[in-house]
Order: sequence, then C-alpha cells, then structure tokens
Amino acid sequence: MDFKCLNDVECSHPEKILGPHLEDVYIIRAYIPIARAAFILIDNKKYQMIDNGKVFEYRSDNEINDYKILYIDDSGYEKTIDDPYRFRPEISDYDIYLYGTGRLFEAYKTFGAHLKTIKDVSGCNFVVWAPSALSVSVVGNFNHWTPGMHPMINVNDSGIWALFIPGIKENEVYKFAIKTKNNEIKMKTDPFAFYTEKRPRTGSIVINDDFHWTDNSFKRSENALSIYEMHLGSWKRNNGDYYNYREIADMLIDHLKKTGFNCVEIMPVMEHPLDISWGYQVVNYFAPTSRYGKPDDFKYLVNRLHENNIMVILDFVPAHFPDDDYGLYMFDGTHLYDYEDPRMGRTPDWGTNIFDFGRNGIRSFIASAAVFWIDKYHVDGLRFDAVTSMIYLDFGRKPGEWIPNINGGNINLEAVSLLKEINDYIHNKYYNVITVAEESSTYPGITSESGLNFNYKWNLGWMHDTLDFFHEDPLYRKYRINNLTFSVMYMYSENFILPVSHDEVVYGKGSLYRKMPGNKNEKISNVKLFLSYMFSYPGKKLLFMGNEFAQKNEWNVLSQLSWNDLDDGKYVMELIHDLNNLYKNDFNFYNDKNFSWIDFNDKTNTVISFNRGNAVCIFNFTPVERENYAIGVDYLSRYIEIINTDSKKYNGGNILNESIYACKYPMHGRRYSIEIDLPPLAAVIMEPEDLNGSSGN
Repeated sequence: MDFKCLNDVECSHPEKILGPHLEDVYIIRAYIPIARAAFILIDNKKYQMIDNGKVFEYRSDNEINDYKILYIDDSGYEKTIDDPYRFRPEISDYDIYLYGTGRLFEAYKTFGAHLKTIKDVSGCNFVVWAPSALSVSVVGNFNHWTPGMHPMINVNDSGIWALFIPGIKENEVYKFAIKTKNNEIKMKTDPFAFYTEKRPRTGSIVINDDFHWTDNSFKRSENALSIYEMHLGSWKRNNGDYYNYREIADMLIDHLKKTGFNCVEIMPVMEHPLDISWGYQVVNYFAPTSRYGKPDDFKYLVNRLHENNIMVILDFVPAHFPDDDYGLYMFDGTHLYDYEDPRMGRTPDWGTNIFDFGRNGIRSFIASAAVFWIDKYHVDGLRFDAVTSMIYLDFGRKPGEWIPNINGGNINLEAVSLLKEINDYIHNKYYNVITVAEESSTYPGITSESGLNFNYKWNLGWMHDTLDFFHEDPLYRKYRINNLTFSVMYMYSENFILPVSHDEVVYGKGSLYRKMPGNKNEKISNVKLFLSYMFSYPGKKLLFMGNEFAQKNEWNVLSQLSWNDLDDGKYVMELIHDLNNLYKNDFNFYNDKNFSWIDFNDKTNTVISFNRGNAVCIFNFTPVERENYAIGVDYLSRYIEIINTDSKKYNGGNILNESIYACKYPMHGRRYSIEIDLPPLAAVIMEPEDLNGSSGN
C-alpha cells in the first residue's frame, strides 16, 4: 500500500489506511512521524509494530477490537494513546447537507472541538470546513505540533473534515494544519473555536460547556430600553491591566443601578487580535476574548447582570473580517470566506475582507455565530455592525469599482436575504431577543417584518443632526432649528434607537462635553440640556460610557475613563438617574407614540416645546433666561415640574417652577396655556396635576 499521501501531508481519507483493517489478515496501522518505535498493547501485552517509513503496522490472524498504541520518540519519551482511527467521528449526513444548503443555523453544535465519549473512550471530536484543502490535520502539544500526524477525514468528500482524538481533555491547545493546493501548510485557528489563547498567541483551546446558569427568572423588557454602551477593556482598569469578566460584574452592576440604565451593550467581545480595533476585526466568532478571562467568566458576567434585571446586547460583526494569516483569510488556500473579486470582497476604507454572503457555508457560519451567543451565553440581543456596508455593493466605492447585482442594481441581494433569514430564525426561536441594525441609509423596511425584520435601527441621522445643532454657538442656533425638527418627518418610518455612540467621541471628534460651545459651566449646561432632550424625544436610548458624567476627554481605548475627575460629572449622573427613572416608569415617555409638537418654530427665542402624552417638554437652547414664557397646554390644571436641569440638585442656578396653574388663554392651537420661567441652556419638563377634574377635553 502506498503511504506517500501520509508522508506528504496530503491524505484526505486516512481511515482507508490507518486503524484496523481486514485485508489478507487483520492489520492495524498508525502514522506516527515523531516515533522511532511503536507497539500494540493488547490485554496488557506489548507487541512490536513494523516501521514502514513512520507508518507502523501490526498484523494478526485474529480480529482485534480493543487495543492501545505505545510509541517512543527520539528523546526516549514513551506515550500510550488510543488509536483515533478505530472510531468514527461524530457528524451526521443531515448536518453536512444543511451546512451545504446554508441552513445549518446551529452549526456550532457540530463544528469546532467538542469533548465526547465514544465507545466508553473520552476524547474530543474536531470538525472543520475546508473544501479546497488537500488535507487537514489537527496539531497541538499532544503531537508536538506535527502536521499530518492526526489527519482528518474528508467526510463523504463534502469538504467537511472530522476526527475524534481520544485522550484530548479540556484546556488542550490546538490548531488545524491545512495543506493547500499550492503545497503550503497553513496553521489555522479553528473558525468555530470556543476559546483561544490570549494575544499575541493564537491557538484554539478545548473547553467544556458546564456553566450553571441561575437566570431562569430573568424577564426581558423592551418598554423602556435604556442602553449603556461600553468597551470592557477601557471602562475601568486595574492598575493599567484589564479586569476579569467576574471582577467587572459587580462594579458594572453598581454603576448601572446608580445611573438607572436597564441594558448594557458591550462592544465586540468575540476574539480579535488588535486592541485598537475595538473588537471590530473579529477572527474567532464563537470565542469571548481571553483578554478578560475564560468563557465561563463571561457567562458569569451575563448571569450576574440578569440576576440584577439588566439586559445584555452584544455587538456583532457579520460584514467583514481581517487579513490575519492564522484566521479566516485564505483559510484553505482560497478565498473561502470572502468574495474572490476585490470589487466584491475587499472593503476600500477598512482594509478588511467582505464575507461571501452567497456561499452557503458562509451563510451557515454567520447565522450560527449570531445564534450561538443567544443560545450559549444567554444574551438578550445583538447589534449588527456596518449593515449598510452589507446591503450596498457600491458602499465606499467609486463608479467602476463595484459589480452590479443580477438586476443591474447596487443592492447585495445575497446579504439582504441572509439578514432577513437570521432575524426570522432568531425571532421565531427566542422569545423577546432583539436585533439592532447600525444602518445609515434610507433602505426601506429595516425594522419591518416584511423587510429585514430587525427590531430596531440606530437613528444615525438624528444623532448627527442633533449633535451638529448643539455644536453651534447659541447665537446662531436659531438658524439651525431644522436640525432638531427634521427627524420628526421620519421618526415613525422605523423603530429607532437614539444613539450617542462610541463613534462620536473618538478620533478628534471630541467628547460630548468638548462638542459643546461656551465656558465650562455652559458646556455642562449644554450637556444636561442635550441629555434631557434625548431622553424626552421618541425612541429607545443609547449612551456611550463616559457621557453619563460628561467626561472631558474623548474616549481612548488604551486607558480607562476619567473616574478620578468627576467634578461636575456627579451632578450629570444624578440627572441621568432621574431621566432614566422618568423614561422607564412614565408611560408618557416610554410610549414612543406619545409625541406632538407644541411649538417648533420659535426661532426668535431658540426654544422648542412638545408634548409627550400629558407631559410638557420645553427646551431653551440659549444662555438667556426667558421669563414668563407662554406655552399652550391641554389641561386646565396645576402643572408640576418633574425635571429642571437648572435645579440645584444638578448644580444649576436653581431657576425653578415648582407649580404653575394653567389659564383659559388659548395658545399654540390648545385651549389653555401656562407661563413659566425658562432657565438659560436648560430643559424643563412639567406634568399636569388634575385638581378640579377638568381636563379640557
């Protein structure tokens, strides 16, 4: 028999050569290139195996069902192993079929490294997809990282390779050695690795899934979704080092309770090589980064958040992946995971590779990566990054640099159908789990069931327009009021989240505090005014870490937030706490349909006002006090001030309106009116207290 394919690391069907076989006699073969001698152990007896160029053979007239192999390496070290090739790796024909049709949306249950017991023997079942490889073998400390020593089986010639290796235990480090058609051997991380070595090391690690969850009673709620966006590694540092997921848990819970957020959105925790990528250049889509601990540590963090009624959303990056040679790029020597044509497969602005959304194996991979975090880590939602770049074939490209779809248009039909399929699957399988699109175009139906079926879309237009308005000198804001009012024209076209995200406080854009004009006190007043406007406006809320205390410096991923320089920040946090409580507990505010203008055109005073249900919200965008400012109202009642950002409680000038009685003077198309004192650069929110039973209806 020709053993050349083994020695050349090109064997795609080692099961036909290795292990037990009935030929003219019973033969057991083992390929052990690091051995100088090998023996069969049968019933505690040792029998010499014949060395045929590192393929060791033992022949017997009798069938042998139970045996072990002992080999001796060049250093004299002896090791006893079970023969992998007397076991059939565990993968079903149906899973192979579903993966090939792009419909295996829980592929992580099959692919990757799974500890199992087969025929009363414990070990690990490895499965990987590499259809263009000449051979794939598992390498690790257990075989001295020797390519070809544990060749995998190309199951049914499907391009899906599998092997059960007895004796592999938890914490074993491994990679796949892939022989390409260019006769290169690439040492690749497992695309389905559930844990990896800490950077700069890149090995995959076998783990056991036995975490004990205690969050069964946790109930997800979307009525008032107030999201705290954070980057784990730069939120707080432990003398410059990262905190463990477990150490972060209670500190984060305390802060969220103090500020009133009921949901945390964590920037990508999927394993990535570069700190400065913020996690958006993912290599291992199924592994929480080892920067902050082990997978069970991250599960502990999610579990503790749930125990404290805090939802968890993860950033998910299904659009593109980086060039790292140990990762997905040219995985089997071909553009397996990305489009081969750079007009489709390369992002001009980011220098990353776009997934081939039309390839069925990739569809199974991306969908499974999304479902995995919901299933195995109990997360309550996923925020899909860079959805616009997935939808549009010409995203970031000039004419002639992109390929139209089959209809001649610029929509990536394959990406659109995949996003729809993932959302449909998640919403049908998991109760109340939400998906969010970071999408900046006017593509219709992002949050429609007949469209892409996301639950929410980031309202990036609102964010940019509102921040541009606040950046303006108050003297000229009256000319920019349309920046605030325009979004009302489309605010019900999708289900929106109002984001003030990490992208707006980095790369020279300045912190929220720095964006504001004026001196220190005016900047703080503007921040409080902005936050009150945001929490009063229809839409779910998202605020990036540091904004809740008006951090002065913009975000730096390489250091922690300025916790030692709170100064006025503690008053801003007090306001955030009160705004969150109002938003979460007052139907007027968490029901997004409760909105109507009172006056959106007072450019002379640069004041706008609107109703949220019964509540009256008034905003003075100038540093000038407006005394006896008249507002039309619907109720002949006493109006109670529930938020005033100028209050002493928030370190303001304390120009208050403790209670105001409406009069029968119609204004702004309403039957009654009130007069209030509007502090400079301040928000005032009032609600009616019906004293006499008259509502004006």
